[in-house]
Amino acid sequence: MATMTAIELWANSSSEEIQTVIRAVYKQVLGNPHVMDSERLTSAESKLGDRSITVREFVRAVAKSDFYRDRYFTSCAPYRFVELNFIHLLGRAPQDQRETSEHIVRCVAEGYDAEIDSYIDSDEYQSAFGENVVPYNRGRSTANNAKQVGYNRMFALDRGAAQVDSSVQSAQLVYEVATNSTNVIKPSTSTVIGSGTEKRFKILVSGSKFDTRRRVSSTEYIVSASKMTPQIQRINRTSGKIVSITEIA
Repeated sequence: MATMTAIELWANSSSEEIQTVIRAVYKQVLGNPHVMDSERLTSAESKLGDRSITVREFVRAVAKSDFYRDRYFTSCAPYRFVELNFIHLLGRAPQDQRETSEHIVRCVAEGYDAEIDSYIDSDEYQSAFGENVVPYNRGRSTANNAKQVGYNRMFALDRGAAQVDSSVQSAQLVYEVATNSTNVIKPSTSTVIGSGTEKRFKILVSGSKFDTRRRVSSTEYIVSASKMTPQIQRINRTSGKIVSITEIA
């Protein structure tokens, strides 16, 4: 497999090279869309061009833009949002349920900006990309996955140069991540179908408000893997805070 060449902004980069960096950030962070001129972050682009901000801060601006929020936070299921944050900002798939749950809990408890910052301010991001390397899909290399299953999961999320990530709004790895199981490399249109052998999970929630007369301090939901995303969406609508998600026998 060919090794992807990292795109980096240098102190002496030409204006043409700066534009290459900008295009690469839009393609990676926004999931390979067509970006119209009216949707470009001209102010942030200008700051990057005169070195007022680094590539890392430009990535942050793009990930916090209305473009990103509308396509991946507002329009997608919570699990899909987290999956895509991993691939767009860290260049890999989520490794396990702990990682996924941690980010869902943070997003619900601390908000959208805190969730985005948690990737970009992480030690992993700094180690992989530093201040001026454009994030890229490094999960296609087995060396960049803490667990071997991450390599297969990367192919479920990244289907090549022709894919536009916003065209898939449902989560692709709910079952595999939640059950800590590997996945077969196959078309991303496949869905999880409930069966007698389907795993079940306990979602612990605090502070769910279902009506004006009842406020639940702590609630447990037992759901099948294929029903997790709808349940999480319902919890979010009722102002609940997801404390943990664990597999049960």
